[in-house]
Amino acid sequence: MDAAQEDRHWGALSELPGHPMMWVLILTEVVTFGLLLATFTVTGAVQPGVFAAGRAQLDSALGGVNTLVLITSGCLAALAVEACMIECRRSARLLLAGAAALGCVFTAIKVAEYAAKVEAGIGLETDTFFTLYFLITGFHLLHVVLGIVIIAAVALHDSLENLKTGTAFWHMVDLVWVVMYPLIYLVG
Repeated sequence: MDAAQEDRHWGALSELPGHPMMWVLILTEVVTFGLLLATFTVTGAVQPGVFAAGRAQLDSALGGVNTLVLITSGCLAALAVEACMIECRRSARLLLAGAAALGCVFTAIKVAEYAAKVEAGIGLETDTFFTLYFLITGFHLLHVVLGIVIIAAVALHDSLENLKTGTAFWHMVDLVWVVMYPLIYLVG
């Protein structure tokens, strides 16, 4: 199949940056996270006292730091694509390394946050708030780790399409967190 046929095959998806299959995955993940966050919101409305008590036990400052870490990481990933577009491959790889390193920082902070909860006797079965908290943030953390792997892979195989494809996934991970952070940590 030549490029023109492939563009017709994917329709509107072929207009998006990166490979269209990544956008199918991103759409699926956004819907999944949307359903999880809708469940969290509705359950919070049904059990406001449980959710207020749960939020009071979270460290919103750590969540805020993680928000800044992911936004900065996403910026570095976007700059890597720009560097690749002007054929500065070394700069693109360094920027991707920085994005992945910040993904590791996010992971370390999140694991430390989980460890503090476990040490305080809070776990998946503590109450409805923490069941949903661990499931949703854990699912997101899994995506961060997968995103780090994807960023590393596209740094090694750094064609422009690969970078656009990998960073599209990374931006989805960022965007989901930007919605999750206030909803889970602050709203209530």
